Amino acid sequence: MRKSNVEIPLRSTGIAVVLLKKFENEYKVLLLKRASAVLHNAWCYIGGSIEEGETAWQAALREIKEETGITNVSLYSSNTFDQFYSPIENYIYIAPVFVGFVNAEQDVNLNHEHSEYIWLSFHEAIEQATMPGNDEVLKFIEKHFVKTAPSEFLQVGK
Repeated sequence: MRKSNVEIPLRSTGIAVVLLKKFENEYKVLLLKRASAVLHNAWCYIGGSIEEGETAWQAALREIKEETGITNVSLYSSNTFDQFYSPIENYIYIAPVFVGFVNAEQDVNLNHEHSEYIWLSFHEAIEQATMPGNDEVLKFIEKHFVKTAPSEFLQVGK
């Protein structure tokens, strides 16, 4: 009798955004503390769902505005992804990560999804981020978007 293989489904229904802001010649990362039941009290960067009719980068801009009130941002595709496996539902979730450069005059105004926010150095953000894998995303972004200038080819939403 021949056994058939079963595939683990992939779901890609959301986005993630790492916001960067320059403070005295150093880029810092915005981390938000979750106030919702899912990931309660976890420190993370922006994440959210893609709504019908949106592209991933349009969802990123909407989520930035909804979660932080920030509207003046230069957005880039990072060419990296957030990913995790759900053992309860047996699927792999994957989300494109975007990088947003925030203008200095932009202030954060949190919505109900978060209770606190903090701007941290990359080293501090890597230590503070709650979810496994966030550290690798942050290291990747520091290497490709801070230590070297991002390619104009990756800029979206111009």
